[in-house]
Amino acid sequence: MQEIVINLHIHTRFSDGHATHAELGRYAARSGLDAIIVTDHNLWVQGAEGYHTENGRQALVLVGEEVHDPTRQPQKNHMLIFGAERELSPFGADPQRLIQQGTAGGGLCFIAHPYDDAMPAFHEPDLSWVSWEVEGYTGIELWNGMSEMKSVAGNFLAAAFYAFFPHLMARGPLTRTLNKWDELLNSGKRVVAVGGSDSHALPMKAGPLRRTIFPYPFHFRCVNTHLLTPTPLSGNLEADKRLIYAALKAGHAFVGYDLPASTRGFHFSAQGKDSQAEMGDEIPAKGGVTFQIRLPLKTECVLLKDGKPVKKWNTRDLCTYITTEPGVYRVESYINYWGARRGWIFSNPIYVR
Repeated sequence: MQEIVINLHIHTRFSDGHATHAELGRYAARSGLDAIIVTDHNLWVQGAEGYHTENGRQALVLVGEEVHDPTRQPQKNHMLIFGAERELSPFGADPQRLIQQGTAGGGLCFIAHPYDDAMPAFHEPDLSWVSWEVEGYTGIELWNGMSEMKSVAGNFLAAAFYAFFPHLMARGPLTRTLNKWDELLNSGKRVVAVGGSDSHALPMKAGPLRRTIFPYPFHFRCVNTHLLTPTPLSGNLEADKRLIYAALKAGHAFVGYDLPASTRGFHFSAQGKDSQAEMGDEIPAKGGVTFQIRLPLKTECVLLKDGKPVKKWNTRDLCTYITTEPGVYRVESYINYWGARRGWIFSNPIYVR
């Protein structure tokens, strides 16, 4: 399998971001990404997809959409849609209909920032998802860079501190989001997890202070979604788009926080009596299943079953675990960075049935 690193949930000048698609493509190439997915608010921008080159590296820019109902007060229920290839904002008022329309032509629907706290000091509302009764969506945004900022920077001083020292902020997905994901998985749903930047490159001004909140190149080095694909990107737009969206749909992916150390090379697989599985796949429990975990460096690794830890390793880069018990198994890895234990890798599950 090939590994492709993408960054998603990015805004341009077409909504509330501060860059063009071409500028984002060059930033992405410079940051070492293979692709990005731009999702402006209630706007599907046509004609902006393509490859961009910077310093000898190439990155693919794909375009989706972040849809919500702008007339609803307070704002809730933001949905990331990839691959639908049409404008879907007219359906934003009804989340279930939005999902049906978004997936009808092969598109993918991901619940954006499931828990997104308010920041009263900056007049930022709570933008959490509330319509959990919906069915048929592809997955959820497990780790959102801006939502985490809102959860830890409740006042101006904290926000200013993280604006100047952004590398000290990230700790991992919100506990509420992890718990909700496990709840959904334990109910029998297949829910793919992705990581999103929610990049805007927002300018901050307070008296003499001027600062951009999380410039795009910084976000592109942080929370990324790593995909496993059968072939590398070819340079053909339509073929590469299908490759990326197929991996996202299947859950052949993990969320990696690449700022402390690159998460490229992580692998989580399962070997059964007569079959094998990658992240996102199912495998029968009969005859026993051996999980194999490979980390890019020696650090903390936790294997979870149905949301509960079943095995923990410290300072290990190769881990194995044998089971005969059905369940939903996934991996979390943590790393020490700037004096704190931080989330590093969050895998999609392997389903043992």
